[in-house]
Amino acid sequence: MRVSVDPSRALLEELGRPQGRFLSIHIAGTKGKGSVAELIARGLLRAGLCCGVYGSPHVERVQERVRLNSEEIGDDALAEALEAALDALETGRTRDSTATEATWFDVLTAAAFYAFAEAQVDVAVVECGLGGRLDSTNVIQAPFAVITNIGLEHTEILGSTRSAIAREKAGIISPGAAVFMGLDETDVAGRAIVESARDLGASVMALPPSPGDSIHDRNGRIARAVLDAFGRHFSRRYPGARVPAHEPWGVWALDAATFAAASLPGRLERRMAGEVQVVLDGAHVAESLRAVLDELAADPALVSQPVVVFGTGKEKNARALLKELSSRTDSLLCTSVGPGPHHAPLELLAMARESGIGAVVSETPRRALDEALRLAGSDGWVLVTGSLHLVGAVRRFTRAYPPNG
Repeated sequence: MRVSVDPSRALLEELGRPQGRFLSIHIAGTKGKGSVAELIARGLLRAGLCCGVYGSPHVERVQERVRLNSEEIGDDALAEALEAALDALETGRTRDSTATEATWFDVLTAAAFYAFAEAQVDVAVVECGLGGRLDSTNVIQAPFAVITNIGLEHTEILGSTRSAIAREKAGIISPGAAVFMGLDETDVAGRAIVESARDLGASVMALPPSPGDSIHDRNGRIARAVLDAFGRHFSRRYPGARVPAHEPWGVWALDAATFAAASLPGRLERRMAGEVQVVLDGAHVAESLRAVLDELAADPALVSQPVVVFGTGKEKNARALLKELSSRTDSLLCTSVGPGPHHAPLELLAMARESGIGAVVSETPRRALDEALRLAGSDGWVLVTGSLHLVGAVRRFTRAYPPNG
């Protein structure tokens, strides 16, 4: 278990501290952090700023993790950045630096920051990989910290309660920063974040969901608040920004067209396979999956129950996920992307049957998708969920939605 971010920090020192050459916005949370990061970045780009995004995990290609002005980093630029980070790692070995203890994620994080510095971005929107306090990204001094929400995830690492997990994620808060959280201050996790912020002299804006909010509503509310604050604090630093004077940045920069363009693979993503609509969402926490299912249930185009392709990691609460699915589908295919940290299909089958779901085993994601398409027929639809790794294994066999897209 990781006990310090010192290896990540030491590696960046060997690389010349590239993270000090741009402003940062740091984002943590159980669900929505990637989408909120993309919304903020799209808004900053429309405002006329050069913006980088570092996210995780990727769905199909590692280039998805490092984006410049909302485009995946080019192969040559990524190769150059990785080579620089690996050279810094080798230099650290000659100095007997703690950089030698750097993980693969530390190296990739350093490469991303190097790429942003080389591209001379104005702002980098940085998404935590896991938790916050001990995450490889927690080497930046970000004036804005965002915590989207708190659910029970990675409990063996982050803690067994929402308040404990909240404190770990609040570890990204820099002294004096402005904090934006998608929680109410009366929520147990919200209180933990407020207490952590207070200890650092940081302010907190609570942006809890309202009744009837969609996932897009929740993410948009947070992103617009961050953009508004960015405009108030930093507009003079960027005199070439396109936002009209005295106009709130959140409303102007994140207009309807910009909002619609801010989509990510595997996050409520609609695709097609044959004549069947396929929805891909990597929700792996029960609360997140419930929100996804509620959103899809409100869509008049998806009137029938879905055929579900399901797989998830061993560290996830598969029973809780299946409980959420039990009232939403009567047809589920249990599968896995492979051995290792993933539940075997037979394990999922037993748990699904405990939940009363009509389930069968499909040994590979491709076979699961093919069978799901057959069961759904042209009038039905398929939901692939439980893991972004599973979504990545299936996505290549689908195409853009709508059918002529």
